[in-house]
Amino acid sequence: MTTFIQAVLKANEEIALALKEGFIPSWFEKTQVGAGGDVSSRLDLMAEAIFVKHLGSFGQIESEESGIMGTGEQRIIIDPIDGSSNALSLFPYYGTSVAKIDASGVLDDAMVCNLANGDIFFTQASKGVQQGKLFADTFHAPYSVAHPEVGLFEKAYANPRLVALLDKAELKFRAPGAIALSLAYAHCVSYVLFMGKFRIYDFAAGLALCEGLEVIVEEDYVIVSKDKRIAEKIEALITQLQD
Repeated sequence: MTTFIQAVLKANEEIALALKEGFIPSWFEKTQVGAGGDVSSRLDLMAEAIFVKHLGSFGQIESEESGIMGTGEQRIIIDPIDGSSNALSLFPYYGTSVAKIDASGVLDDAMVCNLANGDIFFTQASKGVQQGKLFADTFHAPYSVAHPEVGLFEKAYANPRLVALLDKAELKFRAPGAIALSLAYAHCVSYVLFMGKFRIYDFAAGLALCEGLEVIVEEDYVIVSKDKRIAEKIEALITQLQD
């Protein structure tokens, strides 16, 4: 585990401890429109401040909430709370997303954390993608399922025509509402699909965790699956809509 990933882990553990006793009323307050285009909550800003404290020495931070902070040759991309609408609705599918791009432009470290259940996923050069738990010291390759029954479709609510085609093709899905988290779980579900505006905060870390999977990235959609046939089938459905 690199020193950077260790620092990201410590930041996640500090955020998790802050959440342990329950959400305080002020975290639900909305503030201003963040760099990513969404209105930031005080929960987002609390998590952002913790990441800045732990990661600021590694390079320039680019956050979905406050934009660019600090200086340095390395670029650190963070979504302080991935799935913040879920978190602020007390729906247990939310977490954090952090990726580091080195001075040459290569993404060399990434971590996604599910704050609701403590799952963490991170890159490790010698072992590939690893999975574990907050406050634990053992890690392993991501869990996988031989024949997963569902995929994950982020932004399904905005794409009813594609929903109908997926239903007709018997490609079942759930729409949990946290893109980086869904990508982190790509190894164990049938597929992960996103259609909409591509924002680096949502995808930098998540896509780095999809090593060994079929990944299709276009301007307005992303498809990930362990089964190339499923990825190509979904892309064909999208092409059908666009023709």
